[in-house]
Formats: sequence, C-alpha cells, structure tokens
Amino acid sequence: MRYQITGKQIDIGEALQTHVKTELGSVVEKYAGRPTDAAVIFSKSGHEHVCEATVHLSTGLTATAKAHATEIYAAFDGCTEKLDKQLRRYKRRLKDHHKVRAEPVELFGASSYILASESDVAEDLEPDSLQPIIVAEMETKIPSLTVGEAVMQMELAGAPVLVFRNEKKDGVNVVYRRDDGNIGWIDP
Repeated sequence: MRYQITGKQIDIGEALQTHVKTELGSVVEKYAGRPTDAAVIFSKSGHEHVCEATVHLSTGLTATAKAHATEIYAAFDGCTEKLDKQLRRYKRRLKDHHKVRAEPVELFGASSYILASESDVAEDLEPDSLQPIIVAEMETKIPSLTVGEAVMQMELAGAPVLVFRNEKKDGVNVVYRRDDGNIGWIDP
C-alpha cells in the first residue's frame, strides 16, 4: 500500500510516519484484502491537532475520517478508530450481500458546477441573461455500482447524495438521504 503522509505547516517526524504506517496498515489489512493507497494529512487548528485520512480500496470504496485532539498522536488514533469502524461496517455489508466483485469499480468522467446563489448577485443590478452564474467548474468521477453498493458508498462517505451509473440498467441514477432519515433512489 502506498502512503502519503503530509503536514500542513507542521513538521511530521520519522517516528510519527512509522506509527501511521504500522497502525493504519494493521487496521486496513484486518478488513480489506487489497488496499491501494492512503493519504494522511496533519494540520493545526487553534490549539488542536487535526488528522484527516483517506484510504482507497481496490473495490472502489473510499473511506475517509477526520479527528481533532490536543496531541497529534491522539488525533491520529481517533481518526484510525473512525476508519476501523467504517471498514468493519463495509466488510459486514459485503458479507451480508454475499457478492464478490470480480473487477474494480469503473469510473466515468463528468463535470461538476457550483452556481452562485441570489445573495451573491447584487440585488439592484438586472442580470444580462437568465442563465445562472457559474462560480466554479471541476471534473468529478461517476462510479459504476449496484444500488446497494451506492447506498453503502454514500453512507460511508457521509454524503447527502451520490450520483452513480447503475450496473444493472446501464443508466445514471441517484441515491439520497431523505428528510425522514430513509434512503431515496432516483431511477430515470
């Protein structure tokens, strides 16, 4: 597994890097057979240390966690506990579905836009056209998953919505968390 351990305006010593590799490696190997890479970023926010970790698995799952603590090792340990919980739930769900993915998740390119809200535009000025103002445009990846895998990916990422390509019907679908706490699925 490839590790990328960095610090934002703080020095990451050799002892911390070794600790990260051994602890994170043992957690990931316990639940995932083929991890591809892990990125761990340490930063400081006021008097607290912040640790953000992202682990990519060969099945297409991306597990992320973030933790705060007054000491840098405690922040990493909190982050590792969250990753451990996510991977344990992921493995349990895989066992429940009795499905083994033979090949990695296929990703398709797409564009993602951030539009300006009405408060961003001056109220006294009339816009030249009725088209919304695009503030940012970026590339994003759309995974090809089953509905169950998409729900699992959305829950593990903590996202309110996930756009994916349905493997069974070969169309773009959306899963989202409803206001009542249930999961909604849009299949056009």
